[in-house]
Amino acid sequence: MSTAVERLGGEREGDTQSLRQVALASFIGTTIEWYDFFLYGTAAALVFDKLFFPSVSPTIGTLAAFATFGVGFAARPVGGIIFGHFGDRVGRKSMLVISLLIMGLATAAIGILPSYASIGIAAPIILVILRLAQGLGVGGEWGGAVLMSVEHAPKGKRGLYGSFPQMGVPAGLLLSTLVFAFMQSATTEAAFLSWGWRIPFLFSVVLVGVGLFIRMRIMESPAFQEVKDSGTEAPKPIVDVIKTQPRDVLIAMGMRIAENGVFYIFTVFVLAYAEDTLKLGKSTMLTGVAIAAAVGLFTVPLWGSLSDRFGRKPLYMTGAVFSTLFAFPFFMLVDTKETVLVYLAIVLGVNVGHDLMYGPQAAYYSEMFGTRVRYSGASLGYQLASVLSGGFAPLIAAALLAANNDDPTLVAIYMVVMGLITVTATAFARETYRDDIDEARPEERRFFREGEGAVERPTRQAREPVGR
Repeated sequence: MSTAVERLGGEREGDTQSLRQVALASFIGTTIEWYDFFLYGTAAALVFDKLFFPSVSPTIGTLAAFATFGVGFAARPVGGIIFGHFGDRVGRKSMLVISLLIMGLATAAIGILPSYASIGIAAPIILVILRLAQGLGVGGEWGGAVLMSVEHAPKGKRGLYGSFPQMGVPAGLLLSTLVFAFMQSATTEAAFLSWGWRIPFLFSVVLVGVGLFIRMRIMESPAFQEVKDSGTEAPKPIVDVIKTQPRDVLIAMGMRIAENGVFYIFTVFVLAYAEDTLKLGKSTMLTGVAIAAAVGLFTVPLWGSLSDRFGRKPLYMTGAVFSTLFAFPFFMLVDTKETVLVYLAIVLGVNVGHDLMYGPQAAYYSEMFGTRVRYSGASLGYQLASVLSGGFAPLIAAALLAANNDDPTLVAIYMVVMGLITVTATAFARETYRDDIDEARPEERRFFREGEGAVERPTRQAREPVGR
């Protein structure tokens, strides 16, 4: 033990450098993944109905485009299960590299996909397949990225370090929105529909190359490395986490419903709503979303850091309650068509309601589960809820709007229902911010018996530095 402590004292500078590398890799990697994922959402709201569903009415075309957007979310739990299993058995780092490759190749392929006018029905079919591939990639990405950050983080700063991969969401959203808006402004309407929209998708190849270079340089998570060294991995992580912690999986799902659902209404559905119903220009809403994404680069780490001081649950509950109460005021502000009020609505919805939940979420979900099933448990709760809420939220909202003669009242009620589910789930969640996540939990003890010659490892205070 003394040797480990001495080594820890002698390599603090190396530890700091390692933590910075992990934080940077988590942030840049998730930024690229979410750039790819959000790019599709923007294109689905503004372009895909015309290119891949031109033979139907504008309303049906929008619904069809949003349906293909939702398909990606249907694949996310599958990605979470597959990558969660191997992430808990093989390691976090390798899963991050594979997920980034899948996402990048699928996004670039969309950029060269012929439209319906060129290859007919094959175009939307291939589009759906590529969207499924995107879903698989991002489904495996989130769990690995947040665990690398949280499991490397010093005690008392897990909320802050866990927020770095979460910052990839506003960063990816900002980058995709700006690139898309730039291409719109730099081309004519005809040129943009012909080839301009493809450039942001093809740009993903460059970003993925950068992301792979950075991710290949980081070390494996120290918490998982100790599990690997001791031979005490969970044999069937998904099965084990469902057997031993079903309550935590369900609570994580419930806590995710509003956080995910309202976000996609604020950032995806609102683009189509403003253009088709309110007759506002594309640039107005894209600018509003870009502003919220930029502000999110500050609010996400702010709320994550504050959760280290005040606890995860109070901040998460505040965000859930705010999102529930803000549903009707959001549309009241947007319906004024006043640019400043529209921007205010998006910023309040995203940066206050959503980010109060999303900032602490990575640390909160990681702390709910033991190391041996953490990738699987966190991914399962996170990604299953993505299907039930976020993925199809724009589609459901568009259908409710159409059914109510372009009156957003039903959409606001839908947001309130999602908010109440999350408020209830959060009320049942336990506080975790002072937990020792390196310590083996009672439900993990049997893995020590199953591992040949396995012994319980020392806690972080007495082990080698994280940069080893």
